[in-house]
Amino acid sequence: MDEKAGKYINHHAGLGSNGYSAQDPQKDINIKLSYQMKKTLTLALLALMAVGAQAQETEQKADNKPVFTTIKENPITSMKDQNRSGTCWDYSTISFFEAEILKATGKTYDLDESFVANKTYMERAIQVVRYHGDCQFAQGGSAEDVLSVMKNHGIIPQGIMPFPGSLYGDSLNNFNEFFSLLEPYVAAIAKSSAKKISNQWKVGLQGILDAYLGQCPEKFTYEGKEYTPKSFMASLGINLDDYVSITSYTHHPFYTTFAVEVQDNWRFPQSYNLPMDEMMQVIDNAVDKGYTIAWGGDVSEEGFTRQGLAYAIDGEAAKSLAGSDMARWLKLTATKRKNVIDSLGCKVPEVVPTQQMRQERFDNWELTDDHGMLIYGVAKDQNGKEYYMVKNSWGETGDYKGVWYMTKAFIAANTMDFLVNKNAIPKDIRKKLGL
Repeated sequence: MDEKAGKYINHHAGLGSNGYSAQDPQKDINIKLSYQMKKTLTLALLALMAVGAQAQETEQKADNKPVFTTIKENPITSMKDQNRSGTCWDYSTISFFEAEILKATGKTYDLDESFVANKTYMERAIQVVRYHGDCQFAQGGSAEDVLSVMKNHGIIPQGIMPFPGSLYGDSLNNFNEFFSLLEPYVAAIAKSSAKKISNQWKVGLQGILDAYLGQCPEKFTYEGKEYTPKSFMASLGINLDDYVSITSYTHHPFYTTFAVEVQDNWRFPQSYNLPMDEMMQVIDNAVDKGYTIAWGGDVSEEGFTRQGLAYAIDGEAAKSLAGSDMARWLKLTATKRKNVIDSLGCKVPEVVPTQQMRQERFDNWELTDDHGMLIYGVAKDQNGKEYYMVKNSWGETGDYKGVWYMTKAFIAANTMDFLVNKNAIPKDIRKKLGL
């Protein structure tokens, strides 16, 4: 019995300071036993209520968890893990081209992301030096980087260069040490006060790239045949001129091209600008015709979960459904808000994306260029809502072993741009674009 309970009994039962009455010791004992029993029963009742509430919450979450039925699923290659590296652009676009080769030839290839990264980081550093550091050198990139490397340098299969991370004793990519050397090296050259710089900085930079990524081969043997990276690329059965980038914004005319103004588009690739509805028609038609899409967009929203789901959440409606007024909602931590959203599951309310909304979010920095993934299918949940099936590059994580189910509203609201085979674009839209 705790001290506070003892004092309560002593005061109300007329007991002495020692907790006992000289007049009737048995009565004292009965009073204490009665109190203890009431306390025990109260605690037991509270525990049962807590278990019941938890069971109800668990049951509610189970009812709200989406159950998916696949509508269309196009073939893709195995899951990969970019690990601690900012190379989603590399992994997602390599996956895209592996799927394109699989569709065109029926052959499965595992192409090398390290080859692409080695070539890309050197070319990006050269541009930063040319601009005297007035542009960004970073781990990120775009689908155009992979396409450009394949066009200009070719590609190699996995297994020719060292496995990611193996050169520095890791089992997967870890760019922490790598870029802590690379970034200041490039900055030192780009911001140099010298009137003239030599080309030796490229030799030094190539040494760092090769030390952490492996040296790109000039020739190699694959399945008993000798190739160069360019001859291997030519053997894969796809035409690199077939690929175009699509976006949707109003600050440039529709049906024209422009370079989307994000820092990782450092090559200034041209994207075809479509109205949002037609942009979505391209994705739907591509999936329906057996193609995949190398998607780039914003995954920093609350609706993008680590469990493998993505919703374009209507925050106002979510607060109402969760029984939270504005004041209470704003006081919740990000984790607690996420728990509310998770409990709503597939019943979470979504916004209806509009062209104006996309433009406003892009201009005010809400719609950002965060991540690259591969759209390869369509599924629906038990309520009939449709989702794109999307391959991530975080290994077999989440509830769906590396696959994310992203609603069509989420994709419409959060697409920055995407790479697609021009033959996957509906004919009427191709005609408007002059393709």
